[in-house]
Amino acid sequence: MPEFHDLKPLAFWREVIVTDADRNAIDPGTGCTILAQLHLIRAFEEKVLDLAGQQLVHGPAHSAIGQEGGAVGSAMALKDGDQVNGSHRAHHQFLAKSLRHLASRISATDDFSGDIRDLSKRTMAEIMGLAQGFCRGRGGSMHLRWEEAGNLGTNAIVGGGVPMAAGAAWAHRNAGTDRVVYSYFGDGATNIGSVLETMNIAAAWKLPICFFIENNRYAVSTTVEESTAEPRLSSRGLAFGIPAFKVDGMDPIAVYHASMAANEIMRAGDGPTVIEADLYRYFHQNGPLPGSAFGYRDKAEEAEWRARDPLDAMARNLMERQVLGEDDITALRGRSVALMADVASELIEEVDGKPRIIPALWPEENFRDAGLRGDLSEFDGVRTAEEANFDGALHEARFVDTVADVMHRRMEQDARIVVLGEDVHRLKGGTNGATRGLTDAFPDRILGTPISENAFTGIAAGMAADGRVRPVIEFMYPDFMWVAADQVFNQIGKFRHMFGGDADMPLVLRTKVAIGTGYGSQHSMDPAGIFATAPGWRIVAPSTPFDYVGLMNAALLCRDPVLVLEHVELYGAKGAAPVDDFDYIIPLGKAKVVRPGSKLTVLTYLAMVEKTRLVVEELGVDAEVIDLRSLDRAGLDWDTIEASIRKTNNVLIVEQGAQGTSYGGWLADALQRRVFDWLDQPIARVTGAEASPSISKVLETAASAGTQEIAAGLRQVMSDMGDPLPIR
Repeated sequence: MPEFHDLKPLAFWREVIVTDADRNAIDPGTGCTILAQLHLIRAFEEKVLDLAGQQLVHGPAHSAIGQEGGAVGSAMALKDGDQVNGSHRAHHQFLAKSLRHLASRISATDDFSGDIRDLSKRTMAEIMGLAQGFCRGRGGSMHLRWEEAGNLGTNAIVGGGVPMAAGAAWAHRNAGTDRVVYSYFGDGATNIGSVLETMNIAAAWKLPICFFIENNRYAVSTTVEESTAEPRLSSRGLAFGIPAFKVDGMDPIAVYHASMAANEIMRAGDGPTVIEADLYRYFHQNGPLPGSAFGYRDKAEEAEWRARDPLDAMARNLMERQVLGEDDITALRGRSVALMADVASELIEEVDGKPRIIPALWPEENFRDAGLRGDLSEFDGVRTAEEANFDGALHEARFVDTVADVMHRRMEQDARIVVLGEDVHRLKGGTNGATRGLTDAFPDRILGTPISENAFTGIAAGMAADGRVRPVIEFMYPDFMWVAADQVFNQIGKFRHMFGGDADMPLVLRTKVAIGTGYGSQHSMDPAGIFATAPGWRIVAPSTPFDYVGLMNAALLCRDPVLVLEHVELYGAKGAAPVDDFDYIIPLGKAKVVRPGSKLTVLTYLAMVEKTRLVVEELGVDAEVIDLRSLDRAGLDWDTIEASIRKTNNVLIVEQGAQGTSYGGWLADALQRRVFDWLDQPIARVTGAEASPSISKVLETAASAGTQEIAAGLRQVMSDMGDPLPIR
């Protein structure tokens, strides 16, 4: 008969129980500040629900009434340099951290300061979508960011902001500070992959992040017990060796003590913590009605939780200690409600007996796209170069060696640069040698990650948003962007615009197009078409070693996220590269005429540039071949492209990948809208097949475009213009 031995987890799991003595030991000033915050947040949330009921809030109003104890109790334990982020239900967390930033002490008996009034007004304006809001009306209820106060930005995607909080925590630890980051999320997010992935990395890297779980027992209407076999959600910490605390979230003093204990661990450099606060939202997922109105909760349950209201509990303690009297509590409530009513009155007016938002407060319509990308002012005065006019020494070098060389130079010159990815720290430079030598030279800045694209991409985003780090992510294959799609598109790509247009996201994502390697459908896509249709990203596609240096330097200087596309077919190819001068820049948005011509403009990129040039030469076509180099909507070099088309009046777009994710389809549409009057015939395209490449060498060749397809495309275009090529 075998023996069975219980194993002991690496970390503890503790419930935090406070006594009346613990509550009475809280400094009266701290207790009054907690109570004032609770009342301010409650009154604010009630006014938001009132405005929503009058149809003055466009979109959701996710109230946190009932949950204030968790936010206030934890925020009171934070220092001004600490940071927080949260999910879609985060007004209370945003306000608690902001109030803590504005005043370490708030009187429960005096009038509120002008700073508190301004905070309330700006937050309310944001929720209403007005230009006076923290994000100028773009964020609304679910996207609140005030960097100065330590609010990193709340998030509409459940669990979506958790990896970014870990990135901020990495930046703090890397800078040698004792700052901590709290990431607030609900019971639903504890079952989200990105959250669990981030817990794993945070524990492995000992990041000072608190995973603060607000367990309000319902994800809309589905109960925790229906969602998981272990409803004590702080248990998640044990799987990753993270110390975890479970606490009564309706008691802000208990949460305060749990947070202080968690902070002690994190500030000592001992890694992350988990806090699970059991609490209750009094209202439905969205709007002013209780859950019982929708049939998934009963009134007895709601009454039981309301009897444990955090405002009443805190008031009782202060009254029992004779710090405040009942009249003081009543007056505090009155001042809080009056403040929010007064603030709201400055945002609305009455017309024909009905309330409306004051029209002058709406953002201007021309602000719609402003700030989607930066203005590239960081490129002012930089040194630029092209191979044709380069005055440094050149030699013939392998493309992939140049990738490693320029990264070495930049990391040597800029201590902010950090590289993240799977196996980038091993195998003599990762799976292709692109990070060769970097681990030896910069061991603390080459971060080999678990196979967790969603988490490490989001962590890199948090690093970039912090501003002290310039992360370079490597996706081993571009198809993995779908695994990290939330972080790539919802978080990174939308970050600047969503938070008002001036929040930088200086991040580089490197990946390789692996068509021709036999890796099949899930490793072989060209992602240019997907990224080109997603907002916020810049895209560069170098086709030569020299261009790679200049474009990578540009990507690392840019304050926007930049996708740097590489191609495995180019890695082993040789071309002109600098011997020792790796400091020039090729500006974003600058195409290159590879071969002049007068009858046809051919637009292409990456490995298809040289293939196309060779086929054009072989067939004797009078075609102008243009290497686009910058592929994003804002980066296309329309001056070069339009000048060529006005000369040739014919266009052929050449790309290698599948039709369904085609870059050329988008480009053709953009072209015909701009140059239609200059075209003698429809825009022609060379592209791969509908299906993704297969493992079979024959089928992979058939699925992607090559020299045969380029030749056929050239012949067809020339024939359609009445100048057929001779058959050879």
